[in-house]
Amino acid sequence: MIRNGEVTLSEVKRILRRYWWIPTLMTVALSTIGLAASLVLPKKYTSTTLVLVEQPTVPVELIKPVVTDDLNQRMASMKAQVLSRSRLEAIITKFNLFAAQRATVHMDDLIEKLRKDIEVELVQPMSGVANRQPLGFNVSVTFDNPQLAQQICQEITSAFIERNATARVTQSKRTTDFLTEQLEAAKANLDQQDKKLAQFKAQYLVLLPDQEQTNLALLGGLNTQLDATTQALNRAQQDKTLNEALLGQQEANWKASLGAGQTSPETQEQQLDALQEQLTALLAKYTPEHPDVIKVQKQIEDLKKKLDQPSRPKKANQPTEANQHEPPAILQQRAKIKQDEMTIVDLTKRQGQIQEQIRTVQGRLQASPVVEQQLKELTRNYQTASDIYNDLLKKRDNSEMATQMESQEQGESFKVLDAPSFPSSPSFPKKIIFVGGGLGAGLALSFGILYLLAMSDKAMYSERDVELCLKLPVLTLIPSFEVAGHGAATWRTGKRAGNKPEIGIRA
Repeated sequence: MIRNGEVTLSEVKRILRRYWWIPTLMTVALSTIGLAASLVLPKKYTSTTLVLVEQPTVPVELIKPVVTDDLNQRMASMKAQVLSRSRLEAIITKFNLFAAQRATVHMDDLIEKLRKDIEVELVQPMSGVANRQPLGFNVSVTFDNPQLAQQICQEITSAFIERNATARVTQSKRTTDFLTEQLEAAKANLDQQDKKLAQFKAQYLVLLPDQEQTNLALLGGLNTQLDATTQALNRAQQDKTLNEALLGQQEANWKASLGAGQTSPETQEQQLDALQEQLTALLAKYTPEHPDVIKVQKQIEDLKKKLDQPSRPKKANQPTEANQHEPPAILQQRAKIKQDEMTIVDLTKRQGQIQEQIRTVQGRLQASPVVEQQLKELTRNYQTASDIYNDLLKKRDNSEMATQMESQEQGESFKVLDAPSFPSSPSFPKKIIFVGGGLGAGLALSFGILYLLAMSDKAMYSERDVELCLKLPVLTLIPSFEVAGHGAATWRTGKRAGNKPEIGIRA
Protein backbone atom coordinates (compact mmCIF):
# COMPACT_ATOMS: atom_id res chain seq x y z
CA MET A 1 0.00 0.00 0.00
CA ILE A 2 1.46 3.39 -1.09
CA ARG A 3 0.96 6.34 1.26
CA ASN A 4 1.56 10.00 0.29
CA GLY A 5 2.91 9.00 -3.14
CA GLU A 6 6.10 7.49 -1.68
CA VAL A 7 7.25 4.23 -3.25
CA THR A 8 9.79 2.12 -1.40
CA LEU A 9 12.19 -0.37 -2.91
CA SER A 10 10.22 -3.35 -1.57
CA GLU A 11 7.05 -2.06 -3.17
CA VAL A 12 8.86 -1.58 -6.47
CA LYS A 13 10.03 -5.16 -6.37
CA ARG A 14 6.54 -6.38 -5.50
CA ILE A 15 4.98 -4.40 -8.35
CA LEU A 16 7.56 -5.62 -10.87
CA ARG A 17 7.09 -9.26 -9.81
CA ARG A 18 3.36 -8.91 -10.20
CA TYR A 19 3.17 -6.77 -13.37
CA TRP A 20 6.43 -7.65 -15.14
CA TRP A 21 4.60 -8.23 -18.41
CA ILE A 22 3.45 -4.58 -18.72
CA PRO A 23 6.91 -2.93 -19.38
CA THR A 24 7.91 -5.86 -21.54
CA LEU A 25 4.84 -5.59 -23.69
CA MET A 26 4.96 -1.77 -23.92
CA THR A 27 8.65 -1.54 -24.87
CA VAL A 28 8.34 -4.31 -27.46
CA ALA A 29 5.22 -2.77 -28.92
CA LEU A 30 6.49 0.81 -29.15
CA SER A 31 9.92 -0.31 -30.42
CA THR A 32 8.16 -2.27 -33.12
CA ILE A 33 6.05 0.74 -33.98
CA GLY A 34 9.21 2.93 -34.16
CA LEU A 35 10.93 0.40 -36.43
CA ALA A 36 7.87 0.21 -38.64
CA ALA A 37 7.70 4.02 -38.83
CA SER A 38 11.36 4.20 -39.84
CA LEU A 39 10.65 1.77 -42.63
CA VAL A 40 7.42 3.36 -43.79
CA LEU A 41 8.21 7.11 -43.60
CA PRO A 42 9.72 8.81 -46.72
CA LYS A 43 13.49 8.74 -46.81
CA LYS A 44 15.48 11.97 -46.64
CA TYR A 45 19.15 12.18 -47.63
CA THR A 46 21.47 14.98 -46.48
CA SER A 47 24.54 16.08 -48.41
CA THR A 48 26.99 18.37 -46.59
CA THR A 49 30.11 20.32 -47.49
CA LEU A 50 32.54 22.52 -45.57
CA VAL A 51 33.77 25.79 -47.07
CA LEU A 52 36.65 27.64 -45.40
CA VAL A 53 37.53 31.31 -45.69
CA GLU A 54 41.01 31.49 -47.21
CA GLN A 55 43.06 34.57 -46.32
CA PRO A 56 44.75 36.72 -49.03
CA THR A 57 47.99 35.39 -50.45
CA VAL A 58 49.59 38.85 -50.25
CA PRO A 59 50.14 40.08 -46.66
CA VAL A 60 47.68 42.71 -45.47
CA GLU A 61 50.61 44.98 -44.50
CA LEU A 62 51.60 45.28 -48.17
CA ILE A 63 48.18 45.64 -49.80
CA LYS A 64 45.23 46.50 -47.62
CA PRO A 65 42.04 44.78 -48.81
CA VAL A 66 39.22 47.06 -49.89
CA VAL A 67 36.45 44.72 -48.73
CA THR A 68 36.69 44.74 -44.94
CA ASP A 69 33.09 44.25 -43.90
CA ASP A 70 32.14 41.64 -41.30
CA LEU A 71 31.82 38.12 -42.68
CA ASN A 72 28.64 37.54 -40.70
CA GLN A 73 26.93 40.45 -42.44
CA ARG A 74 28.38 39.45 -45.81
CA MET A 75 27.19 35.87 -45.36
CA ALA A 76 23.71 37.06 -44.42
CA SER A 77 23.58 39.15 -47.58
CA MET A 78 24.93 36.34 -49.77
CA LYS A 79 22.56 33.82 -48.19
CA ALA A 80 19.59 36.03 -49.03
CA GLN A 81 20.83 36.32 -52.62
CA VAL A 82 21.76 32.67 -53.11
CA LEU A 83 18.46 31.45 -51.60
CA SER A 84 16.41 34.01 -53.46
CA ARG A 85 13.33 33.04 -55.40
CA SER A 86 14.91 33.45 -58.84
CA ARG A 87 17.96 31.31 -58.05
CA LEU A 88 16.01 28.53 -56.32
CA GLU A 89 13.51 28.47 -59.16
CA ALA A 90 16.41 28.09 -61.59
CA ILE A 91 17.71 25.15 -59.51
CA ILE A 92 14.27 23.51 -59.50
CA THR A 93 14.07 23.89 -63.26
CA LYS A 94 17.64 22.73 -63.85
CA PHE A 95 17.37 19.51 -61.83
CA ASN A 96 13.65 18.97 -62.54
CA LEU A 97 12.77 18.90 -58.86
CA PHE A 98 9.24 18.19 -57.58
CA ALA A 99 8.19 17.03 -61.04
CA ALA A 100 5.09 15.30 -59.75
CA GLN A 101 3.98 18.27 -57.63
CA ARG A 102 4.42 21.12 -60.08
CA ALA A 103 1.04 20.63 -61.61
CA THR A 104 -0.81 20.84 -58.30
CA VAL A 105 1.45 22.93 -56.03
CA HIS A 106 2.29 26.56 -56.60
CA MET A 107 5.91 27.34 -57.46
CA ASP A 108 6.29 29.63 -54.46
CA ASP A 109 5.38 26.76 -52.13
CA LEU A 110 7.92 24.49 -53.82
CA ILE A 111 10.60 27.20 -53.53
CA GLU A 112 9.83 27.65 -49.83
CA LYS A 113 9.99 23.89 -49.34
CA LEU A 114 13.39 23.70 -51.02
CA ARG A 115 14.61 26.70 -48.99
CA LYS A 116 13.72 24.89 -45.77
CA ASP A 117 15.75 21.88 -46.93
CA ILE A 118 18.90 24.04 -47.30
CA GLU A 119 20.87 25.01 -44.20
CA VAL A 120 23.90 27.31 -44.07
CA GLU A 121 25.71 27.40 -40.74
CA LEU A 122 28.79 29.49 -39.93
CA VAL A 123 31.79 27.84 -38.31
CA GLN A 124 32.71 30.03 -35.37
CA PRO A 125 36.29 30.12 -34.00
CA MET A 126 37.16 28.62 -30.67
CA SER A 127 36.83 30.73 -27.56
CA GLY A 128 39.92 32.71 -26.65
CA VAL A 129 40.91 33.44 -30.26
CA ALA A 130 41.57 37.15 -30.88
CA ASN A 131 40.02 37.15 -34.37
CA ARG A 132 36.31 36.50 -33.94
CA GLN A 133 35.63 36.21 -37.67
CA PRO A 134 34.02 32.91 -38.71
CA LEU A 135 36.42 30.33 -40.12
CA GLY A 136 33.97 29.18 -42.76
CA PHE A 137 30.52 27.71 -43.15
CA ASN A 138 28.72 24.41 -43.66
CA VAL A 139 26.14 23.83 -46.39
CA SER A 140 23.62 21.05 -45.85
CA VAL A 141 20.93 20.01 -48.34
CA THR A 142 18.27 17.46 -47.44
CA PHE A 143 16.30 15.80 -50.26
CA ASP A 144 14.53 12.55 -51.01
CA ASN A 145 17.12 11.58 -53.63
CA PRO A 146 20.81 11.24 -52.59
CA GLN A 147 22.15 12.20 -56.03
CA LEU A 148 19.93 15.27 -56.23
CA ALA A 149 20.87 16.23 -52.68
CA GLN A 150 24.56 16.12 -53.65
CA GLN A 151 23.97 18.07 -56.88
CA ILE A 152 21.92 20.75 -55.13
CA CYS A 153 24.57 21.05 -52.43
CA GLN A 154 27.22 21.46 -55.12
CA GLU A 155 25.11 24.09 -56.87
CA ILE A 156 24.51 26.08 -53.67
CA THR A 157 28.20 25.91 -52.71
CA SER A 158 29.29 27.07 -56.17
CA ALA A 159 26.77 29.91 -55.95
CA PHE A 160 28.27 31.08 -52.66
CA ILE A 161 31.82 30.95 -54.03
CA GLU A 162 30.86 32.72 -57.26
CA ARG A 163 28.80 35.32 -55.47
CA ASN A 164 31.61 36.07 -53.01
CA ALA A 165 34.20 36.50 -55.77
CA THR A 166 31.88 38.65 -57.89
CA ALA A 167 30.82 40.79 -54.94
CA ARG A 168 34.40 41.42 -53.86
CA VAL A 169 35.54 42.36 -57.38
CA THR A 170 32.51 44.60 -57.89
CA GLN A 171 32.96 46.33 -54.56
CA SER A 172 36.68 46.80 -55.21
CA LYS A 173 35.98 48.34 -58.63
CA ARG A 174 33.34 50.63 -57.19
CA THR A 175 35.76 51.74 -54.51
CA THR A 176 38.47 52.37 -57.11
CA ASP A 177 36.07 54.36 -59.32
CA PHE A 178 34.92 56.42 -56.36
CA LEU A 179 38.49 57.15 -55.28
CA THR A 180 39.38 58.07 -58.88
CA GLU A 181 36.56 60.62 -59.00
CA GLN A 182 37.57 62.05 -55.64
CA LEU A 183 41.21 62.14 -56.78
CA GLU A 184 40.32 64.13 -59.90
CA ALA A 185 38.35 66.63 -57.82
CA ALA A 186 41.23 66.88 -55.34
CA LYS A 187 43.70 67.43 -58.20
CA ALA A 188 41.56 70.24 -59.63
CA ASN A 189 41.38 71.85 -56.20
CA LEU A 190 45.15 71.43 -55.73
CA ASP A 191 45.84 73.03 -59.13
CA GLN A 192 43.58 75.93 -58.23
CA GLN A 193 45.31 76.46 -54.88
CA ASP A 194 48.71 76.18 -56.57
CA LYS A 195 47.70 78.79 -59.15
CA LYS A 196 46.47 81.16 -56.45
CA LEU A 197 49.70 80.73 -54.50
CA ALA A 198 51.86 81.32 -57.58
CA GLN A 199 49.91 84.44 -58.54
CA PHE A 200 50.17 85.79 -55.01
CA LYS A 201 53.93 85.20 -54.89
CA ALA A 202 54.40 86.85 -58.29
CA GLN A 203 52.32 89.84 -57.19
CA TYR A 204 53.97 90.30 -53.80
CA LEU A 205 57.42 88.93 -54.57
CA VAL A 206 59.35 91.62 -52.69
CA LEU A 207 56.88 91.57 -49.79
CA LEU A 208 57.16 87.87 -48.98
CA PRO A 209 58.45 86.88 -45.54
CA ASP A 210 61.60 85.35 -47.00
CA GLN A 211 62.45 88.77 -48.49
CA GLU A 212 62.33 90.53 -45.13
CA GLN A 213 66.06 90.17 -44.46
CA THR A 214 66.80 91.28 -48.01
CA ASN A 215 64.62 94.35 -47.55
CA LEU A 216 66.29 95.12 -44.22
CA ALA A 217 69.73 94.82 -45.80
CA LEU A 218 68.59 96.98 -48.71
CA LEU A 219 67.19 99.57 -46.31
CA GLY A 220 70.49 99.65 -44.43
CA GLY A 221 72.41 100.09 -47.68
CA LEU A 222 70.07 102.89 -48.82
CA ASN A 223 70.46 104.66 -45.50
CA THR A 224 74.24 104.44 -45.89
CA GLN A 225 74.01 105.81 -49.42
CA LEU A 226 71.71 108.57 -48.22
CA ASP A 227 74.20 109.57 -45.54
CA ALA A 228 77.07 109.56 -48.02
CA THR A 229 75.05 111.55 -50.56
CA THR A 230 74.00 114.06 -47.90
CA GLN A 231 77.59 114.51 -46.79
CA ALA A 232 78.73 114.92 -50.40
CA LEU A 233 75.97 117.46 -50.98
CA ASN A 234 77.03 119.44 -47.93
CA ARG A 235 80.64 119.41 -49.11
CA ALA A 236 79.61 120.55 -52.57
CA GLN A 237 77.56 123.39 -51.11
CA GLN A 238 80.51 124.38 -48.93
CA ASP A 239 82.84 124.26 -51.95
CA LYS A 240 80.45 126.40 -53.92
CA THR A 241 80.26 128.97 -51.12
CA LEU A 242 84.04 129.07 -50.80
CA ASN A 243 84.56 129.32 -54.54
CA GLU A 244 82.03 132.10 -54.77
CA ALA A 245 83.90 133.98 -52.04
CA LEU A 246 87.20 133.50 -53.85
CA LEU A 247 85.62 134.60 -57.09
CA GLY A 248 84.37 137.74 -55.45
CA GLN A 249 87.82 138.56 -54.12
CA GLN A 250 89.45 137.81 -57.45
CA GLU A 251 86.96 139.97 -59.29
CA ALA A 252 87.47 142.80 -56.82
CA ASN A 253 91.25 142.56 -57.20
CA TRP A 254 90.99 142.35 -60.95
CA LYS A 255 88.70 145.39 -61.18
CA ALA A 256 90.96 147.30 -58.87
CA SER A 257 93.95 146.48 -61.04
CA LEU A 258 92.08 147.63 -64.11
CA GLY A 259 91.24 150.97 -62.47
CA ALA A 260 94.78 151.68 -61.31
CA GLY A 261 96.41 150.49 -64.49
CA GLN A 262 98.91 148.70 -62.40
CA THR A 263 98.63 146.53 -59.43
CA SER A 264 100.12 148.10 -56.39
CA PRO A 265 102.12 146.13 -53.87
CA GLU A 266 99.41 146.70 -51.29
CA THR A 267 96.84 145.07 -53.59
CA GLN A 268 99.12 142.13 -54.27
CA GLU A 269 99.68 141.74 -50.57
CA GLN A 270 95.91 141.71 -50.04
CA GLN A 271 95.62 139.00 -52.73
CA LEU A 272 98.37 137.07 -51.01
CA ASP A 273 96.54 137.27 -47.69
CA ALA A 274 93.31 136.14 -49.36
CA LEU A 275 95.09 133.19 -51.00
CA GLN A 276 96.69 132.19 -47.71
CA GLU A 277 93.28 132.30 -46.00
CA GLN A 278 91.89 130.17 -48.85
CA LEU A 279 94.76 127.71 -48.43
CA THR A 280 94.11 127.50 -44.72
CA ALA A 281 90.43 126.76 -45.39
CA LEU A 282 91.33 124.11 -47.96
CA LEU A 283 93.84 122.40 -45.68
CA ALA A 284 91.15 122.16 -43.05
CA LYS A 285 89.10 120.07 -45.47
CA TYR A 286 91.59 118.34 -47.76
CA THR A 287 95.06 116.87 -47.61
CA PRO A 288 98.10 118.70 -48.98
CA GLU A 289 98.02 116.44 -52.05
CA HIS A 290 94.55 117.67 -53.08
CA PRO A 291 94.58 119.44 -56.50
CA ASP A 292 92.87 122.58 -55.12
CA VAL A 293 95.41 122.85 -52.32
CA ILE A 294 98.30 122.44 -54.77
CA LYS A 295 96.76 125.01 -57.10
CA VAL A 296 96.35 127.64 -54.38
CA GLN A 297 99.89 126.98 -53.18
CA LYS A 298 101.15 127.60 -56.73
CA GLN A 299 99.18 130.85 -56.94
CA ILE A 300 100.71 131.95 -53.64
CA GLU A 301 104.23 131.18 -54.93
CA ASP A 302 103.61 133.09 -58.18
CA LEU A 303 102.25 136.07 -56.28
CA LYS A 304 105.26 136.05 -53.95
CA LYS A 305 107.58 136.09 -57.00
CA LYS A 306 105.74 139.10 -58.39
CA LEU A 307 106.11 140.90 -55.09
CA ASP A 308 109.86 140.23 -55.14
CA GLN A 309 110.26 141.75 -58.70
CA PRO A 310 110.54 145.59 -59.08
CA SER A 311 107.50 147.15 -60.61
CA ARG A 312 107.84 148.93 -63.98
CA PRO A 313 105.35 151.57 -65.01
CA LYS A 314 103.40 151.04 -68.17
CA LYS A 315 102.19 153.53 -70.64
CA ALA A 316 98.75 154.80 -70.07
CA ASN A 317 97.61 154.14 -73.53
CA GLN A 318 99.22 150.64 -73.77
CA PRO A 319 96.47 148.04 -74.17
CA THR A 320 96.73 145.04 -71.84
CA GLU A 321 95.13 141.63 -71.94
CA ALA A 322 93.60 142.27 -68.51
CA ASN A 323 91.80 145.32 -69.87
CA GLN A 324 90.28 143.22 -72.62
CA HIS A 325 89.46 139.79 -70.97
CA GLU A 326 89.04 138.33 -67.46
CA PRO A 327 92.04 136.61 -66.12
CA PRO A 328 92.24 132.82 -66.43
CA ALA A 329 92.03 132.46 -62.67
CA ILE A 330 88.65 134.16 -62.62
CA LEU A 331 87.44 132.05 -65.53
CA GLN A 332 88.68 128.94 -63.86
CA GLN A 333 86.99 129.96 -60.62
CA ARG A 334 83.74 130.51 -62.47
CA ALA A 335 84.09 127.05 -64.04
CA LYS A 336 84.59 125.52 -60.61
CA ILE A 337 81.46 127.26 -59.32
CA LYS A 338 79.54 125.96 -62.35
CA GLN A 339 80.82 122.44 -61.67
CA ASP A 340 79.78 122.78 -58.01
CA GLU A 341 76.29 123.80 -59.06
CA MET A 342 76.00 120.76 -61.35
CA THR A 343 77.29 118.50 -58.59
CA ILE A 344 74.75 119.94 -56.14
CA VAL A 345 71.93 119.37 -58.64
CA ASP A 346 73.04 115.76 -59.24
CA LEU A 347 73.47 115.05 -55.54
CA THR A 348 70.10 116.60 -54.71
CA LYS A 349 68.43 114.45 -57.37
CA ARG A 350 70.26 111.39 -56.12
CA GLN A 351 69.26 112.21 -52.55
CA GLY A 352 65.58 112.38 -53.58
CA GLN A 353 65.82 109.07 -55.40
CA ILE A 354 67.39 107.37 -52.40
CA GLN A 355 64.75 108.82 -50.09
CA GLU A 356 62.03 107.55 -52.42
CA GLN A 357 63.63 104.11 -52.45
CA ILE A 358 63.83 104.18 -48.65
CA ARG A 359 60.13 105.02 -48.40
CA THR A 360 59.37 102.16 -50.81
CA VAL A 361 61.40 99.64 -48.79
CA GLN A 362 59.87 100.89 -45.55
CA GLY A 363 56.42 100.42 -47.10
CA ARG A 364 57.36 96.86 -48.01
CA LEU A 365 58.44 96.14 -44.45
CA GLN A 366 55.25 97.63 -43.05
CA ALA A 367 53.07 95.60 -45.44
CA SER A 368 55.04 92.39 -44.87
CA PRO A 369 52.97 91.14 -41.85
CA VAL A 370 49.71 91.45 -43.79
CA VAL A 371 51.22 89.71 -46.79
CA GLU A 372 52.65 87.04 -44.51
CA GLN A 373 49.21 86.37 -43.02
CA GLN A 374 47.65 86.04 -46.47
CA LEU A 375 50.54 83.85 -47.59
CA LYS A 376 50.07 81.58 -44.57
CA GLU A 377 46.40 81.15 -45.37
CA LEU A 378 47.11 80.36 -49.02
CA THR A 379 49.95 78.02 -48.03
CA ARG A 380 47.74 76.27 -45.48
CA ASN A 381 44.98 75.78 -48.07
CA TYR A 382 47.52 74.50 -50.56
CA GLN A 383 49.06 72.11 -48.01
CA THR A 384 45.62 70.81 -47.03
CA ALA A 385 44.71 70.24 -50.67
CA SER A 386 48.09 68.57 -51.23
CA ASP A 387 47.64 66.25 -48.24
CA ILE A 388 44.15 65.28 -49.39
CA TYR A 389 45.42 64.64 -52.90
CA ASN A 390 48.38 62.55 -51.74
CA ASP A 391 46.17 60.54 -49.36
CA LEU A 392 43.59 59.88 -52.08
CA LEU A 393 46.35 58.99 -54.54
CA LYS A 394 47.77 56.46 -52.10
CA LYS A 395 44.34 54.99 -51.40
CA ARG A 396 43.49 54.86 -55.11
CA ASP A 397 46.72 53.04 -55.93
CA ASN A 398 46.12 50.58 -53.08
CA SER A 399 42.53 50.07 -54.26
CA GLU A 400 43.71 49.39 -57.81
CA MET A 401 46.18 46.78 -56.59
CA ALA A 402 43.50 45.25 -54.35
CA THR A 403 41.11 45.14 -57.32
CA GLN A 404 43.71 43.40 -59.47
CA MET A 405 44.37 40.98 -56.62
CA GLU A 406 40.64 40.24 -56.31
CA SER A 407 40.33 39.81 -60.10
CA GLN A 408 43.19 37.30 -60.02
CA GLU A 409 41.56 35.51 -57.07
CA GLN A 410 44.48 36.33 -54.81
CA GLY A 411 42.35 38.01 -52.13
CA GLU A 412 40.11 36.54 -49.49
CA SER A 413 38.19 33.66 -51.06
CA PHE A 414 36.07 30.64 -50.24
CA LYS A 415 37.76 27.27 -50.53
CA VAL A 416 35.84 24.00 -50.51
CA LEU A 417 37.54 21.84 -47.90
CA ASP A 418 35.20 18.87 -48.24
CA ALA A 419 33.36 18.26 -51.46
CA PRO A 420 29.59 17.72 -51.14
CA SER A 421 29.15 14.24 -49.72
CA PHE A 422 27.08 11.51 -51.31
CA PRO A 423 24.64 10.30 -48.62
CA SER A 424 24.66 6.50 -48.74
CA SER A 425 22.18 6.21 -45.87
CA PRO A 426 19.14 8.35 -45.19
CA SER A 427 19.40 11.09 -42.62
CA PHE A 428 15.69 10.68 -41.90
CA PRO A 429 14.23 8.49 -40.54
CA LYS A 430 17.03 6.91 -38.48
CA LYS A 431 16.14 3.35 -37.43
CA ILE A 432 18.18 3.46 -34.26
CA ILE A 433 16.60 6.75 -33.24
CA PHE A 434 13.07 5.53 -33.92
CA VAL A 435 13.64 2.15 -32.22
CA GLY A 436 15.41 3.82 -29.30
CA GLY A 437 12.61 6.36 -29.09
CA GLY A 438 10.01 3.59 -29.06
CA LEU A 439 11.95 1.75 -26.38
CA GLY A 440 12.21 4.87 -24.24
CA ALA A 441 8.57 5.74 -24.78
CA GLY A 442 7.53 2.17 -23.88
CA LEU A 443 9.54 2.25 -20.66
CA ALA A 444 8.17 5.65 -19.71
CA LEU A 445 4.60 4.64 -20.48
CA SER A 446 4.92 1.31 -18.64
CA PHE A 447 6.39 3.01 -15.57
CA GLY A 448 3.49 5.40 -15.59
CA ILE A 449 1.00 2.56 -15.78
CA LEU A 450 2.77 0.68 -12.99
CA TYR A 451 2.72 3.76 -10.83
CA LEU A 452 -1.00 4.23 -11.37
CA LEU A 453 -1.61 0.58 -10.55
CA ALA A 454 0.43 0.88 -7.37
CA MET A 455 -1.46 4.01 -6.34
CA SER A 456 -4.83 2.34 -6.90
CA ASP A 457 -3.88 -0.82 -4.87
CA LYS A 458 -5.31 -0.44 -1.32
CA ALA A 459 -4.14 -3.84 0.00
CA MET A 460 -1.98 -4.04 3.12
CA TYR A 461 1.16 -6.10 2.73
CA SER A 462 3.17 -5.32 5.89
CA GLU A 463 2.88 -4.57 9.59
CA ARG A 464 3.57 -0.94 8.84
CA ASP A 465 0.63 -0.81 6.35
CA VAL A 466 -1.69 -2.20 9.04
CA GLU A 467 -0.59 0.26 11.69
CA LEU A 468 -0.86 3.20 9.24
CA CYS A 469 -4.23 2.19 7.89
CA LEU A 470 -6.07 0.91 11.04
CA LYS A 471 -4.33 3.12 13.57
CA LEU A 472 -4.07 0.05 15.83
CA PRO A 473 -1.06 -1.84 17.14
CA VAL A 474 -0.36 -5.34 15.73
CA LEU A 475 -0.58 -8.05 18.40
CA THR A 476 0.33 -11.14 16.37
CA LEU A 477 1.10 -12.26 12.84
CA ILE A 478 -0.68 -15.12 11.04
CA PRO A 479 1.39 -16.94 8.43
CA SER A 480 -0.07 -16.85 4.94
CA PHE A 481 -1.25 -20.15 3.50
CA GLU A 482 -2.67 -21.16 0.16
CA VAL A 483 -4.82 -24.10 -0.88
CA ALA A 484 -2.91 -26.33 -3.21
CA GLY A 485 -4.41 -28.68 -5.67
CA HIS A 486 -7.17 -31.07 -4.45
CA GLY A 487 -8.13 -28.50 -1.69
CA ALA A 488 -5.24 -29.34 0.67
CA ALA A 489 -4.02 -26.40 2.81
CA THR A 490 -0.30 -25.70 2.80
CA TRP A 491 1.86 -23.15 4.62
CA ARG A 492 3.69 -20.49 2.64
CA THR A 493 7.25 -20.85 3.54
CA GLY A 494 8.42 -17.62 1.97
CA LYS A 495 9.62 -14.87 4.39
CA ARG A 496 9.64 -11.10 4.01
CA ALA A 497 12.38 -8.71 4.97
CA GLY A 498 13.05 -8.70 8.71
CA ASN A 499 12.23 -12.45 9.01
CA LYS A 500 8.56 -11.61 9.34
CA PRO A 501 5.92 -13.83 7.78
CA GLU A 502 3.93 -12.30 4.95
CA ILE A 503 0.33 -11.52 5.69
CA GLY A 504 -2.49 -10.95 3.25
CA ILE A 505 -5.07 -8.97 5.09
CA ARG A 506 -7.25 -6.75 2.90
CA ALA A 507 -9.20 -3.78 4.12
